[in-house]
Amino acid sequence: MAQHDASGQRDATTAPDAPALREAAGHEAPLDVLLEAPRVEAARGRPTPSAIVARYGGTLEVPLRARRPTLIANFVESIDGVVALATGPGGGGSDISGSSEPDRFVMALLRSIADAVVVGAGTVRSAPTHEWTPRAIAPAWESACDEWRASLGLPPQPTTVVVSAAGDVPSHHPGLASPDVPVIIATTSDGAETLTRRGVPGQARVEVVADEGPIRGDAIVALLGRAGVRLALCEGGPHLLSDLLDGDALDELFLTLAPQVLGRAESFTRFGLAEGHAWEPETARWAEIVSVRRAGSHLFLRYAFELSPDGRVGRRPDEGRKAKER
Repeated sequence: MAQHDASGQRDATTAPDAPALREAAGHEAPLDVLLEAPRVEAARGRPTPSAIVARYGGTLEVPLRARRPTLIANFVESIDGVVALATGPGGGGSDISGSSEPDRFVMALLRSIADAVVVGAGTVRSAPTHEWTPRAIAPAWESACDEWRASLGLPPQPTTVVVSAAGDVPSHHPGLASPDVPVIIATTSDGAETLTRRGVPGQARVEVVADEGPIRGDAIVALLGRAGVRLALCEGGPHLLSDLLDGDALDELFLTLAPQVLGRAESFTRFGLAEGHAWEPETARWAEIVSVRRAGSHLFLRYAFELSPDGRVGRRPDEGRKAKER
């Protein structure tokens, strides 16, 4: 632990610097399991390969809904709740996590069990060379992830679903042009016209899911259902996640807490986990923590959102108690 002098200032001679912290977080040691709540539902991910079990510290399974696609999200945020630094290239998850290898490993696992990875157009533009597949985020685990998908009866790669009301999707993005990665662009009527004029990346399929923006969470879920998706993984951005939460569409959140404080100021763009919607305490989206893991000073949190008696995702703790009493 870093020492402090009498004035309360950190002693720089004993404080680890940022590169040292990133180096310590990159070793491929098993994740420490601090909490694991029992889950008994039928789940995607079963059985989990032994090599992944050893590294992850147990199995990774996601309960599936019976009547609609299950939707989970994976984000990384700073201690003070920043998930993205700015618009445009860069400033995304890698900067927030400090390029944490364990964070990339967990992301690869979630992509491995998903039928589709859902991202907003802003996320695509901020990662101009990325591909939303397990192999792209954790190449060392490509073989294990491929075998896992095959054992689950899944296609070699998850479908990439890009959500863009305006149709502002780069026409030559390499991550949307791989022949073995299906791509669907969910957009509006005007967005489809924009895509027609600019050109569609690779062999992407354009789906009009709304007459005009913004695109609601239930429209995204309906599209996933028509595409045969049972489990979808949302990776951003914060506006898309907020739309899904507002539409009561999110079932679980995997959240990496990175050990840095970034701060906020008028001259710096900083985005929180959910942008574009705000809820009163009475309608806030509550969740139950079901798993906590640790790698170095990074925490890997997993939350499950439950249905309230009125059908809204994320009931308050006292609602859960009242429901059990009834």
